[in-house]
Amino acid sequence: MSHDSIHRRSGVLALAGALTLAGVLACGGEPAEEGALSGPIEVDGSSTVYPITEAVAEEFQREHRGTRVAVGVSGTGGGFKRFCAGETDISDASRPIKDSEIQDCRANGVQFTELSVAWDGLSVVTNPANDFVQCLTTEELKRIWEPGSTIDNWSEVRSGFPDKPLKLYGPGTDSGTFDYFTEAIVGEEDASRPDYTASEDDNVLVGGIAGDPNALGYFGYAYYEENADKLRLLGVDGGTGCIQPSVETIESQTYAPLSRPLFIYVSDVGLAKPQVEAFVEYYLTQGPELVRSVGYIPLNPELYAQELEEVRQLAGGAPADGEPADEAPNDGSRADEAPAAGDTTAAP
Repeated sequence: MSHDSIHRRSGVLALAGALTLAGVLACGGEPAEEGALSGPIEVDGSSTVYPITEAVAEEFQREHRGTRVAVGVSGTGGGFKRFCAGETDISDASRPIKDSEIQDCRANGVQFTELSVAWDGLSVVTNPANDFVQCLTTEELKRIWEPGSTIDNWSEVRSGFPDKPLKLYGPGTDSGTFDYFTEAIVGEEDASRPDYTASEDDNVLVGGIAGDPNALGYFGYAYYEENADKLRLLGVDGGTGCIQPSVETIESQTYAPLSRPLFIYVSDVGLAKPQVEAFVEYYLTQGPELVRSVGYIPLNPELYAQELEEVRQLAGGAPADGEPADEAPNDGSRADEAPAAGDTTAAP
């Protein structure tokens, strides 16, 4: 991404002495210290990235009581719709931004920076009552999920499986997890049978699968880890044997083809706000520890350091909030610098 059009308002907000008492109150009703960060930070997007961003937001707000971080969960696609309309400062994403979304951002004068924040492994799960399947091949998953599939009984998946109904659960079409799974398994992004229980909220999927003994579904690894007592994790055979997702297999990317990077996108107008700049820097410095605590895999420390330095350089000349941005670059992003799924050079 061209960085010439991204400028920074350095420093933190100074409180003028003429402010009224209401204007200097921090969260909890105590006066904010002079020079303290304050103001809202708007985030929306992926339910997969949500646990990381929410954890970072909680810790950040403890240290900066005058800030308020609102984290929405409308799915990667839904998050980009708001982000490219200029409604949010940061967009959580479980896939890279699409060309069509880049064009939407450009049409609205929204420029942005892409930052990789973690690794994830999509987890294929059943209800714990299912005791006959331990592993599915990518070909079996494709036959189950591809457009036009009419498989609705476990006996149709593999010879020897029992004659039991098959009920499918998965992310909705606004989810980056849906995009990634369809491309990795079906071979074409967004190509999927429509007759399944869908939700952009992974907690809804967890509840559905946990309550349905005939269920099969998929979502991010952190949601499996958080609900391991309610679900049964399957292995996936991508041609090299059956492998379950784990910290070790995701980190080494031997869990293929369902290991993937996770992202946040920050707009130039957002980065111009001192509280947003501070939040993004906090995300890249304190976030790696929180990434593992919520069930995901941190990146190589050198990549976080590289992204942190770039954010600081970019913020050095970001236009003030409300000022017009220069003409958007051709793609508006740094997607070429993000680690691609399967790129072991970027992995820890």
